[in-house]
Amino acid sequence: MSNEKILLSRGDIIRYYTYRIILAGLVIIAVVWVALPFIMTILYALADPAQYYDPRVIIPTSYTLKHVNQLLILGAYQATINSVIVALITIGFSFLIGLPAGYAFARYRFRGKDSLKLFIVALRMFPMMVIAVPLLVLYFKLGLADTLIGIGLAHTSMALPFVILITSSIIAGVRVDYEEAAMVFGLSRIGAFFRVTLPLALPGLTAAAIFTFIMSWNEVFIAAVLSFQNRTLPAFILNLIAGSTDFIKFAGAFIMVIPALIFVFIAGKYLVRMWGITLK
Repeated sequence: MSNEKILLSRGDIIRYYTYRIILAGLVIIAVVWVALPFIMTILYALADPAQYYDPRVIIPTSYTLKHVNQLLILGAYQATINSVIVALITIGFSFLIGLPAGYAFARYRFRGKDSLKLFIVALRMFPMMVIAVPLLVLYFKLGLADTLIGIGLAHTSMALPFVILITSSIIAGVRVDYEEAAMVFGLSRIGAFFRVTLPLALPGLTAAAIFTFIMSWNEVFIAAVLSFQNRTLPAFILNLIAGSTDFIKFAGAFIMVIPALIFVFIAGKYLVRMWGITLK
């Protein structure tokens, strides 16, 4: 009997360590799958040309900022600033419209609520290639063509359905009892929202802001169609590196990735800190 227990315990130990090894292997594969493109982009964007074309060199050991500086001189610096401005405009307009709409969906019951949600989601089913030319014609008539505010409005139309649905889900997760208690103590509904609901929903709204920023930062088709001089960074790089060398292409990818990673890192730290405050 004791031998059977020992064998059983050994079998459990073997299964436990087998499970841990498989899980660790899957995690390592996932991390390598995600991180390898970033690592290659950074290495080859800064690699010395002599080592890049040397088949004996797998990982370069000599690096230079010449190609990155060349892109910055050609206009990547201004394009980066344009992309940041457009992303901030997109976040601002998306939350200015989407936050009240999400609050209404979360807190009120009205006729056609589900149909309206479905209609909002359906707005994203039209390919941008279909509406690009009519949108450009409309922008010329309104004087918004080749302007950052125009690109920001176009990106807002893309991000707004997701922002509305995300914010409505986040606010629905905040108990309405808190708002009612605040109104019992003299606050208006708007005051209860800003002083009670909004601080509790802030971590989720920060995550939605990160999503909106990344969507605007990565969008290239609409930005390329609507802009000619005031291009965002993806549109600028797409226009510049079509016939460029591999170094310029990697340098363009490097310039696109680094600001986005910095923003996500800063916002992620803020998000974690806010989650901790909210849980307390």
